[in-house]
Amino acid sequence: MSEPIAATPAGYHAVAKLYNALMTGLVLSLISTRGAGDARRFVFAHFRRQHLEKFLPGLKKLGLDHLPPAVACAQYHYFSNALGGVKTRYARESDRKAWVRYPPPRWIWQGTAICAIPPAVNEAMLHGWHGHNGVSLGNPRLGFVCTGETVNGDAGLEGYYVEYDHDIAPEERVRFAFDETPPDYDALPEPVLDSASWPKERLAKVERSYAMEYVRSLLPVTQDLFGPADAQAIVARTARLIGLQFYEDTALSLGLAGTDAHGFAHYLAALAAAQGERVEIARDGADFLVQQQGWRLMDGVKVTRRDAAFAAWNALWQGALAARNRDLALTASFSGAAITWHVTRRKTKTGKEQG
Repeated sequence: MSEPIAATPAGYHAVAKLYNALMTGLVLSLISTRGAGDARRFVFAHFRRQHLEKFLPGLKKLGLDHLPPAVACAQYHYFSNALGGVKTRYARESDRKAWVRYPPPRWIWQGTAICAIPPAVNEAMLHGWHGHNGVSLGNPRLGFVCTGETVNGDAGLEGYYVEYDHDIAPEERVRFAFDETPPDYDALPEPVLDSASWPKERLAKVERSYAMEYVRSLLPVTQDLFGPADAQAIVARTARLIGLQFYEDTALSLGLAGTDAHGFAHYLAALAAAQGERVEIARDGADFLVQQQGWRLMDGVKVTRRDAAFAAWNALWQGALAARNRDLALTASFSGAAITWHVTRRKTKTGKEQG
């Protein structure tokens, strides 16, 4: 008899935490194993991909496409990041100059990870996204000026969109001017987010979706840059480490602490349900099956090797299980859409189950 599992706010928070950590961890893995150059290439490609997919539709969805270009861009980052749980500030100086600030702690470089991020890797995000806004809007006069970077010890990532009096060259689309003084944000009116009146569950769901978008992008981008085999290896290594490191915290938040197989099946199913999947748990003798009807995370995403992307992503759950109980094993059957996980006891060399 199967047991359907429903999504919960705790599940939304757990997914957001795991996927945020996976993105941060991947950049750190690239820095430590392939060097800052490959990490910079990845961050640039990741944010350029997200920009091309999200920016213009997002402007329209947020009702900002009628605003002056500099103002629209700054408000886009203010609204979209705040909805995803990222701290942001906004200040409009004029129709042609508007500021956006990401105060610490930085969402993408969470915790002590920020100590390992070279400025060039952080700046790749600005070149990938912020510097391309004018291109996407068909405005060759629009650029972004960065006046502060948290990775340099500044009080946040900060800068402004500006519409110049003349067309700018590609290399001028992002400039760095660390000697410029930012405005007093509290002295200037700041738009109010509609989400201020949203219930906590809806906010948690949006935060989860924000983090999911990072994983939807990183899986194909790593394959495009490094090839499917190398991408699988680096993402899987990172994902397993994140599963090991963050399992206990997320399991406790879900009320699923312990070491038994049934509890882990519930953990896996709760996270799947929180991602919008149809998922059930079934018993198979002493073992448990977690059956998922689709893979919403990657719906509509073109990826060179879908099987390699799945194997890399699935290492997250294998790491989590290893943290729960090293004597349990997790095998997965992936048809391209439907997924079945089998949570079992490991066999000893004599063929007997452990535990």
